[in-house]
Amino acid sequence: MSRREMSVAGTFYPAECSEIQRYIDTFTQALPAQNHKRQARAVIAPHAGYVYSGFTANAAYSQVDTKTIKRVVLIGPSHRVYLQGASVALSETYESPCASIKMDLEYSKALLQKYAVLSSVQTAHAEHSTETQVPFIEHYFGDVQLVEIVYGDINYTDLAPIIDEILVKEENFVVISTDLSHFYDLGKANKLDAICYEGIKKMDVNFLDKGCEACGMTGVKALIEAAEKRGLKSEVIDYRTSYDASGDASSVVGYLSVLIG
Repeated sequence: MSRREMSVAGTFYPAECSEIQRYIDTFTQALPAQNHKRQARAVIAPHAGYVYSGFTANAAYSQVDTKTIKRVVLIGPSHRVYLQGASVALSETYESPCASIKMDLEYSKALLQKYAVLSSVQTAHAEHSTETQVPFIEHYFGDVQLVEIVYGDINYTDLAPIIDEILVKEENFVVISTDLSHFYDLGKANKLDAICYEGIKKMDVNFLDKGCEACGMTGVKALIEAAEKRGLKSEVIDYRTSYDASGDASSVVGYLSVLIG
């Protein structure tokens, strides 16, 4: 059986399931009491180490009504391998400290055959932008199947039709992974991230071009284009920077989580 092995367990997030659970419990206890879950179709979530961005990611995941979701498609930028287009993981299971999760190999192959911008480059899938999302999915979504798409040099207009097709089925849920600005002082980071915040809130890809910096910008724009086509709206759930965890304002990274529904 082919497996998508863990590549950043023990660095970006704990290698022990009990420690992941401890993080999620701590994050959840710090949230306001929730009266109901949200009927969301997608989430935008950060992918840094859990100590920095885990609260922001969890704040969104914890609000999703998962009852009808059967398939989660993870989409994130490649940080380590140069890619022309995007790569689909062709594995049967996705390994995680808390579970071995089934991947939807048939669905993945169907996407690969349909879209010329997709290929399958195994080395591209040792990627933290997607992997850091999996423990949250395992915790909140339970018995779902995964599809993983890692993208490189691709225009968002070529990725948007793929997301649009995924969103056709109500049983599908899309995860777009991105962090925001990197390594500015806190004041500069807040200004740049505010552009991202407003652009995503307004569902306006052109507004994002006014100065938003995000490693997953392509995925964010593609999701906005596909979501707008389907009449979906955005709700920003949490924004913060690494300063909130480190206390160092001299060089920070920005994090945002958003529900689309």
